[in-house]
Amino acid sequence: MCFENLPIEFDVDGNAHLKSGVVNPYQYQVKTPEEREEKLKDIARKNGQLLDKNFDPVTRVAGALAFHSTVDLEKKKIVETNSMATLFRGYEIILRGRDPRDAAFISSRACGVCGGVHATASALSIEMALGIKPPPLGIVVRNLLLSCEYLYDNPLHLFVLAGPDYSEQLVKETNPEIWEKATRTSCRFNNLHGYSKISDIMIDLNPLTGKLYLEALQMTRVAREAYVLLGGKYPHPETIIPGGVTTTLSTTTFNEFYIRFSEFFDYSKKCIGIWDDIYDFFYDCDEKYMDVGRLNPTMVDFGQWDHEDYYDASYENCNTWGEKRWSTPGAVVNGELVTTRLQDINVGLEEFVEHSYYEKWDEYPYKTDPLGAPLSPYHPWNKTTIPRPGQQNWKERYSWSTTPTWDRHVFEAGAYARMYISALANKLPKSEYFASTGKSLVLNLSKGAELPEMEIEWKIPPVWNAIERNRARAYAVGYNAMVNMENWARAMDLWKQGERTVATPFKIPDKGKSIGAGFWGAGRGFLCHHCEIENGLLSNYQIITPSTVNACPKTPWGQPGPYEQSVQNTPVIESNFKDSKDFKGIDILRALRSFDPCMPCTTHTTVEGTENIITREVTTCACGIN
Repeated sequence: MCFENLPIEFDVDGNAHLKSGVVNPYQYQVKTPEEREEKLKDIARKNGQLLDKNFDPVTRVAGALAFHSTVDLEKKKIVETNSMATLFRGYEIILRGRDPRDAAFISSRACGVCGGVHATASALSIEMALGIKPPPLGIVVRNLLLSCEYLYDNPLHLFVLAGPDYSEQLVKETNPEIWEKATRTSCRFNNLHGYSKISDIMIDLNPLTGKLYLEALQMTRVAREAYVLLGGKYPHPETIIPGGVTTTLSTTTFNEFYIRFSEFFDYSKKCIGIWDDIYDFFYDCDEKYMDVGRLNPTMVDFGQWDHEDYYDASYENCNTWGEKRWSTPGAVVNGELVTTRLQDINVGLEEFVEHSYYEKWDEYPYKTDPLGAPLSPYHPWNKTTIPRPGQQNWKERYSWSTTPTWDRHVFEAGAYARMYISALANKLPKSEYFASTGKSLVLNLSKGAELPEMEIEWKIPPVWNAIERNRARAYAVGYNAMVNMENWARAMDLWKQGERTVATPFKIPDKGKSIGAGFWGAGRGFLCHHCEIENGLLSNYQIITPSTVNACPKTPWGQPGPYEQSVQNTPVIESNFKDSKDFKGIDILRALRSFDPCMPCTTHTTVEGTENIITREVTTCACGIN
């Protein structure tokens, strides 16, 4: 049985039905918020050592995130948390009434870092709604573009955003005893990265000045150069459309593309070696680092990189083409893989707004999906986005993020989810560059300019925490590079066979209604666009981003979102403080940044009495500790 909480069962043929005899199948019990306050009062009565630690904004993240935590300094525990997305994206409203062909161009503006993935998710959604199958070369080119986005995002996270949390500058300030040990500890993976001592790595992780920090910025440039060779421009490409791409290709273009992305063959090995050394060292320093950002692994991913021999854009065949992707879709609940079917993943989705700045909606237009499986009234195809700004109130509403759930579990998303699910599922198509084993991913990293070809294995860790999220991203750089290699080789084969078509022409029907979904992923993981097209226009459009998933406020029944829960599980290991004024909260920040937050980074202001919308870009990628 796939679902534990939703009232859905399956017949012998795998078709989903509502359970019989359930009077109100999607009813849920809202937890009273007074329980939180009573818990905190009880703690305060016992020791009086509670400190409210607020980060507003959380720096070194993309976009605008604020985080509130209540810390028991005496017991060195975090006892309460609230995650706040402080800006309103609003693209769901902007897209209503638009031509479906506009969706990819407009939705790509939802993020200044990863606009290409939004454009692609949008294109996939429109393709499904209108039955548009791209040609093989168009599918492969989109895969190449996706890998380049990941080769930008993951090094940025490892060395510019999260990496400085483990640098000389910050470790000296918060845990000087760890820095002293680092100066005496030799690196095990010197053959991959060239560093002798752990302290040498930490020095080069220093923000703004460290060599690893600066090198990562250069590698993100290389990834972007590779992207624009095929995608035309970034961050908001206009070459990704329903039906494929509009790119003009040539043998020279493919060769220049290869020259750039092949720089990641050596760089990925270096990333893996550095983070294996750094994180093994932190575990050795204090076993409590096992609990920083710790969660039971519950994650969902749609899989990415469509196989050109199987993808046909249809919902009817989504389970088949989904399981043939170069990363496997799936849902993991408490470490157990419960499904790899895209239909199951879609049917299990709900989105709640009890603690968000939105109104509930009354419509329930789609009782089932196109294959007859039951859909919740809270499913994205049934949702209406109704913003309701208000005062911040921990009891009620405190975030612009909604609360997506799968089978009424909060779940996390990330580059690591692609790794984790693909490893567990053991269903990857055959490739000479990577393979799954049921417990690991084996990567055959190609020969680079300095390092030889080598086989490296990422094993599913026994404990899931902040360190392992970041370590998995280092391995994901290698995975992304080799998926890129697989698809570049396939593109060249198609090119040699005379394939030149990269897009399928289509028309928007003037009459009728249809729905579609773009099951895709960003550098941060899980991404979906759900659309409804009626009489030639978008009548509804919904986007769930990976950071909506990770940063969500509490569920109506009181379960904390992933950020909130992971920080609650985090011990205070920081040692260099005498009282609350000296407390930095570095362990809280390490837990938060391990998710690679990419929050809303645009706001839209409607000018009263006009149809004018002012868009303001917001960034908080500063490099201070606070």
